[in-house]
Amino acid sequence: MNKAWNLLRLASPQLPIGGYSYSQGLEMAVEQGRVKDADGARRWIADQLLHNLARFEAPLLLAHCSAAAQDDWAELLALAERHRASRETRELQLESRQMGYSLQQLLQGLPELDETARELLQQVDEPGLALAWALAARAWQIDPQDALAAWLWGWLENQLAVLMKTLPLGQQAAQRLTSELLPLLDQAQRQASELEPAHWGSAAFGLALASMAHERQYSRLFRS
Repeated sequence: MNKAWNLLRLASPQLPIGGYSYSQGLEMAVEQGRVKDADGARRWIADQLLHNLARFEAPLLLAHCSAAAQDDWAELLALAERHRASRETRELQLESRQMGYSLQQLLQGLPELDETARELLQQVDEPGLALAWALAARAWQIDPQDALAAWLWGWLENQLAVLMKTLPLGQQAAQRLTSELLPLLDQAQRQASELEPAHWGSAAFGLALASMAHERQYSRLFRS
C-alpha cells in the first residue's frame, strides 16, 4: 500500500478531532489589531513557528512519535506528562485534552492499533494530543519525521483558515502566504529535529496572553 495514504489521512482536516475549532490565540490577536493584514499574519505565524514550535512543541512531539515507534512506553508516558504540564492557559489545556480524547476514541475503534498501544491508551487519564498523535502514527506506520511534518502542516493550515475567517483574506492570498511560509515550516522541522532535549523550551508570552484574553473575548468564532 502507498505509504502516502496514511500520512495524508493523519494530516487531513477531515480527521475528526476538532483541530479547526481552535485559533490558538490568533483570533484575539486579530481582535486586538496585532494582526491586521497579510504582512502581520506572516510575522505572527513566522514567530510562532521559529520561536515557539521549533523550540519546544515540535521537538516534544517528535520525541513522542519516536518513543511510540520504539515501544519505549515509559519514555512516552514521561513525555506525555511533560506535555500536559506545558499547557500555559486553560484554553491550550482544553484544546490538547479535547483533541487527544477525540483521537483516542477514533483509534480505539480502528483495527490498526496494536494491543500494547491500545492498552496504554486506555490506561492514560485524559491523553493529550501529542500522545494520541504518536500512537496514531504508530498505528498507521508513519515515520516520526513524517508525523511531525503532518502536525506542522495541520497547524499552518489551521492558522490560515483562522485568518480567512477573521480577516479580509481570500483563498488566493492564503495560498501566497503558504508559499512564503513553507520554507519556514521546513526550517522549523529541521530545528526541532536537531535540538537537544536539554535545550527544549520557549517563552511565548505573547501567545499565552492572547490565549488568556481569548478565553474572555466577548464574541468569537473559535473555541476557548
